[in-house]
Amino acid sequence: MFTKILIANRGEIACRVIKTARRMGIRGVAVYSEADAGARHVRLADEAVCIGPAAARESYLVADRIVEAARATGAQAIHPGYGFLAENEAFAQACAASGIAFIGPPVAAIRAMGSKSEAKKLMAAAGVPLTPGYHGDNQDADFLRVEADRIGYPVLIKASAGGGGKGMRAVWKGEEFADALASCKREAASSFGDDRVLIEKYLQRPRHIEIQVFGDTHGNVVHLFERDCSVQRRHQKVLEEAPAPGMTAERRAAMGRAAAEAAKAVGYVGAGTVEFIVDRDGTFYFMEMNTRLQVEHPVTEMITGLDLVEWQLKVSAGGTLPLTQEQLAIRGHALEARIYAEDPDKGFLPSTGRLVHLAPPEESLHVRVDTGVEQGDEITPHYDPMIAKLIVWDEDRPRALARMLGALARYRVAGVANNVDFLSRLVACPAFAQADLDTGLIEREHDFLFAGAGTASVPREAWLAAALAELLREQAAADAAARLGSDPRSPWHRRDGWRLNLGVSRRLTFRCGDEVRELKVGYADAGYRITLDGQTTAVGGQLQAGDQLRADLGGMRMAATVVVAGEKRHVFLHGRCHLMVAVDPLFHAGEGGGAEGGLTAPMPGKVIALLVEPGVKVSKGVPLIVLEAMKMEHTLVAPSAGTVTAFHYAVGEPVADGAELLEFDKTP
Repeated sequence: MFTKILIANRGEIACRVIKTARRMGIRGVAVYSEADAGARHVRLADEAVCIGPAAARESYLVADRIVEAARATGAQAIHPGYGFLAENEAFAQACAASGIAFIGPPVAAIRAMGSKSEAKKLMAAAGVPLTPGYHGDNQDADFLRVEADRIGYPVLIKASAGGGGKGMRAVWKGEEFADALASCKREAASSFGDDRVLIEKYLQRPRHIEIQVFGDTHGNVVHLFERDCSVQRRHQKVLEEAPAPGMTAERRAAMGRAAAEAAKAVGYVGAGTVEFIVDRDGTFYFMEMNTRLQVEHPVTEMITGLDLVEWQLKVSAGGTLPLTQEQLAIRGHALEARIYAEDPDKGFLPSTGRLVHLAPPEESLHVRVDTGVEQGDEITPHYDPMIAKLIVWDEDRPRALARMLGALARYRVAGVANNVDFLSRLVACPAFAQADLDTGLIEREHDFLFAGAGTASVPREAWLAAALAELLREQAAADAAARLGSDPRSPWHRRDGWRLNLGVSRRLTFRCGDEVRELKVGYADAGYRITLDGQTTAVGGQLQAGDQLRADLGGMRMAATVVVAGEKRHVFLHGRCHLMVAVDPLFHAGEGGGAEGGLTAPMPGKVIALLVEPGVKVSKGVPLIVLEAMKMEHTLVAPSAGTVTAFHYAVGEPVADGAELLEFDKTP
């Protein structure tokens, strides 16, 4: 067995691999970019080596630097994680040439399955059913358009070397094809260094079901059952579960056999995933094989009781598979939710910033949290905005759903926009709860998932909790100042509203979305009397650890968390987060407040395309400019009919969050 390995990745997967390696007595070496110098995976590792600047192309995607780091630290093997160089044939070859074990499949298997087009040819020869499409080498744009017309719309353009939804677009009509193809190729080149694509028929309401396979160097191959990954946004998975709801024993056996045969056909070694698209009638088609560990592997671990990273390490060291197919069994049901720094109400736009407050639910036999960040860490624009993976397990699916809802209610994130509330709505969605699954579920259930998500009325107790926390925080600050003063017992330090022969009241104002509330505060012998919307409530409580509130609201006792970040107040109450702003009554906001006459960057990024010429009149919704941020493209459109009079940035130039990108004349 290895005594030291290097993990050629970052974030939660690097932390995940280090955890298992340490349990097995194996030292872990981390690599990091300059932007990740203080990252959690660096803090957890036994050793760490800087491999370059923040840009992945200058650090995590530079194979030579990673191999040199392994040599310099004496690492005997490299675990690639997922993404970056995990399925890169040249990287696996470089490891072999340096005498370093690659904790993954043989180079030949990566080559065979690394190109979606080549993989589909191989599967066709093996008799595995394929989705109708074009999987050839001709990448001429006009030729691909002809092929798309032949297949029939809608079609799906997919990066041949890609994964994770990057370099993928659904095209619904021919006139949209050229722009979608150009966008896919740019995104594929940026993420994978390869802009080749394939085209397939876009099936309506299919399910995405994948089979976990494992092979060793002795010719043994097993499958570890299936995962349903149908719930997606922008072709990226959001919720995954195992086993797949409604899967019959016969279909599970058929898909498992097909996946195992696919692995055997390429002499597969290690962890891999064979992905299928499944039509409404249960017919399944081969999509691709991922020659690495998948992001969603924890749900397989939860239903089998296995550690797949441990299996990877044992197999890569020459060992045999720990179990045979007959010894493998499913127990219970598991779900995984991906916690992202993104705003679902703004098209899942990624968010950046410091994690001012991060409190995941407590881990147990039923709840697991895989994360690469801790409170105080930064979500930067350089990498994927995943905060964590939340995994739950229970004896059956209904109980697992209840576990997930409970865990999400206890997950508290402040400092960046995040999808925790959205995930709670998604798990509670009747279609998901009843296992009416397909890859378009989020779009299909849009009204349920988004109706009122940002406009639902804030409960009365949330306003009261925000005001109480503000008052208690002020008192705590006054007490601290008194202890440092020359006369700690002076009555002038008290914040109880005392006045000679007079009563006193004050007003606190908070805004949450479009709602604004003014609360009148009176002082009582023990606590406060707060009037909101004409109703007065006796309020008291304690504030512990700076943000943990124990409140008594008119005899109703409750716990809340109120996190302060500048003027923002994140009020976590009853499993929901209400983002409020403390309004300064002395501050007067001027008229306007936006970038009048222009468009601003919604996040830091880089301009990769200008889609119109200055002076050309456009209608509302016409794409104007494309930004790249967090390895994804984001297209900004005309806010109304008008004319772009000037662009402020050229293609290739970086832009800051809020930067004015262009001048726009709204005159029709």
